[in-house]
Amino acid sequence: MMKVVILAGGFGTRISEESEFKPKPMIEIGGMPILWHIMKGFSSQGYNEFVICAGYKQHVIKEWFADYFLHTSDITFDYTGEDTKVTIHNKKAEPWKVTVVDTGLNTMTGGRIKRIKDYVGNEPFLLTYGDAVGNVDINQLVEFHRRHKKIGTISVYNFGQNKGVLDIAKDGTVNAFREKSDLDGDLINIGFMVMNPEIFDRIAGDNTVFEQEPLNSLVKDGELIARTHEGFWQCMDTLREKQQLEKLWNSDKCPWKIWED
Repeated sequence: MMKVVILAGGFGTRISEESEFKPKPMIEIGGMPILWHIMKGFSSQGYNEFVICAGYKQHVIKEWFADYFLHTSDITFDYTGEDTKVTIHNKKAEPWKVTVVDTGLNTMTGGRIKRIKDYVGNEPFLLTYGDAVGNVDINQLVEFHRRHKKIGTISVYNFGQNKGVLDIAKDGTVNAFREKSDLDGDLINIGFMVMNPEIFDRIAGDNTVFEQEPLNSLVKDGELIARTHEGFWQCMDTLREKQQLEKLWNSDKCPWKIWED
């Protein structure tokens, strides 16, 4: 199975009410970080090896995973002898392999991806953002990527607002990729990408914004294709969006919860 790379190093300035004390992917929905929700979605479809591109307050992410094993198990602490004994009962942690990489405080998205090259190796990998959830069918996405034989595959969604915008041909080939504009709407890049290792050669360094030169170079060479996601997707850029996600999580039909308890 492919490794899953998650971008989790940004400052989260638009949701500063929460991100002042923790990185944005660690902001909780229903008592668990949105990063956990994202990983659960991948894991439920068979993808259990993760590389987290950390940056801002990266120690919070590392400490959370260090404690997760303890938080999800029953534990006996035995202080009756000379040496304290710790016994783990009913281990409930997911079968994850998680590598948290400090990719720098001010590194741009492309630079963060470049920095985890050695952890991915010379093989295709999944790539997504650490601040959005969806019910994307990852296996279908991977099959789509393999079938079209492009360097990069991105998932797009008809959100009708002002995030990064794409112009896509009928066969899925991306004709243009640009940053948001007040005049834009319709199809947006939502992450949930598949990239071949050749993408690393298109990232100059720490100051490279992945959504600019690297993706535009793929567009220019006809090496970027888009798969339209027609299910649920929602980012968490603002406190209002966090509250919307909380409401959905507490409902009987949380749309991104595709796993069994």
